Amino acid sequence: MPKSELQCYGECVYSTALDMLSNINRGNTPLDRLISVVAWSISTVRPLWFGVAPYNPTLGETHHVSKGNLNVLLEQVSHHPPVSALHATDDKENIEMIWCHSTVPKFTGTSVEAHVHGKRQLKLHNHGETYEMNAPNLLIRIFPIPGNDNVGDVSIRCLETNLVAELSYISQSFFRFGTNRRQIKGKIIDSLSAKLLYKIEGHWDSTVTVKNTDNAEVRVIYDANEVISGLQAPIVMDPESVWPTETTLVWSELSQAIVNKDWEKATEAKKTVEERQRELQRERESKGKTWIPKHFRVSYSKEEGWDCSPIQKSVPNAPIVTL
Repeated sequence: MPKSELQCYGECVYSTALDMLSNINRGNTPLDRLISVVAWSISTVRPLWFGVAPYNPTLGETHHVSKGNLNVLLEQVSHHPPVSALHATDDKENIEMIWCHSTVPKFTGTSVEAHVHGKRQLKLHNHGETYEMNAPNLLIRIFPIPGNDNVGDVSIRCLETNLVAELSYISQSFFRFGTNRRQIKGKIIDSLSAKLLYKIEGHWDSTVTVKNTDNAEVRVIYDANEVISGLQAPIVMDPESVWPTETTLVWSELSQAIVNKDWEKATEAKKTVEERQRELQRERESKGKTWIPKHFRVSYSKEEGWDCSPIQKSVPNAPIVTL
């Protein structure tokens, strides 16, 4: 895939045809807002092609893009193990996002499951609400029928209202029989009273509905065709302001070679990037220096895993924009 994994994470946030974040803010009640957060969380899960993979980001690689009032900044804060940090702010809506992801692959005889560790935070400052959630794992099935899927349990919790959504991304059967392809099921509960408020059901690559347990009313909360169709690639509006660490610059020669199907040049371009990273590592070691992220404070503990907090209060406008 002619892009970095860092860019893929960013696209999950800024590549949407609908302004889902503004819709969250417009919710009249905490329950309305949680339902919209569930829909937004599902929108960050995207179908992937089988047989291709994004580049492993280099240490210090960044991706900085603006979409309307939403400014998104990512940085690769660790290479071994790979850890990516994201900070996004919308000053008009007074919304903030902080992600910290560490992917650990697990191999079996028939598949590879990439476990995504770390948490995502979505802060609605106008409402004084913080939503914490995790992400599903990526399953790459090799045998008997090759394909990709998102699997595992996702919990979305509002720390202030005690409302919780529990989602299960369900893998298809071993031989891919049945109708549960890319299926999602879940529920919304009041964690204080343990009351079941809504049931969630659907397919994350098509539509997802919620059913009110009081009156049995069913409505669609997410339609993938509306959210992730007709997306446009970001445009460089101010080339001189693009950082040298920007992912599109770091991997530009490799990406162009892949697009041109010039595999010999692609191999050389990839080696050039990797050798440059090794040179920088040797240089730091010879000087006794430790690399420090530029945009995030990073910590790790066995109990909590990786944690990333942004240094800046808000993300500035980017020289790369998307519509």
